[in-house]
Amino acid sequence: MNAENNPYIIVLGTAQDGGIPHSGCEEKCCTDKWNDPSKHGKVASLAIVNPESNEAWMIDATPDFPSQLNALTSNHSAELKGIFLTHAHIGHYTGLIHLGKEVMGSIMMQVYAMPRLKSFLENNGPWSQLVALNNIMISKLQNGKPVKLTNNISVTPFSVPHRDEFSETVGYRISGLNREIIYIPDIDKWSKWEHDVRLIVKDADVAFLDGTFYENGEIPNRDMSEIPHPFIEETMNVFNESSSDEKGKIHFIHFNHTNPAHDQKSQASESIQKQGFHIAREGQKFKL
Repeated sequence: MNAENNPYIIVLGTAQDGGIPHSGCEEKCCTDKWNDPSKHGKVASLAIVNPESNEAWMIDATPDFPSQLNALTSNHSAELKGIFLTHAHIGHYTGLIHLGKEVMGSIMMQVYAMPRLKSFLENNGPWSQLVALNNIMISKLQNGKPVKLTNNISVTPFSVPHRDEFSETVGYRISGLNREIIYIPDIDKWSKWEHDVRLIVKDADVAFLDGTFYENGEIPNRDMSEIPHPFIEETMNVFNESSSDEKGKIHFIHFNHTNPAHDQKSQASESIQKQGFHIAREGQKFKL
């Protein structure tokens, strides 16, 4: 394959479900961003691009779906062929609404979802209308079973523990001809998972890991145990004894609006990078 036709991953967004700035936030972390689009953060999403066929697949349909789709089609000349969903929290599936007759009126857009999420979409409006009108066609995923997109690209879902009010939650292993990329935007705590995240990262070339919060106490007057995520500080501690090569695979993503890591000039960002880890940024490109 010509190197120019090698598939790759694009980071379409890095923020938690509410984006940055965040609705209703009157703290400095948001107030100085409203009038400066350069400081905005789109909701976390990746895209898989296959230049050979000019096809692309998105992971999650976020509230920023319109601008993310435009970035994908305009900047990468790729046609969207399908969407893989991680779970039923608002930042990860509500962008599907743009596929309906009020907006795009898509025809049989392929959507990949785990069984409980598939049932949720099929049996609850307005999502059920997308199914009824054939705007979307939902394929049922199975935990650990790869979905082959091309001869050289496959996507494998794997279950992770999270607040599963309406659906399961999965991460994805994206496999190319030469490289594997892990995507886990949401998980409660690494200790709650039956797998050792260090081994998951060891078997990958790049790992996008849940970086929702930088540290405990980040949200004033809120019991953060009610919204469990592994703090970035916790994850860095888990990998404290790992080699620099292993640490260098990790790119934190899915930042809450309170997370200072979103700011490239913050002390938190400096600390993360000084310890050998990376921070996902919108527009980054990773070969598969």
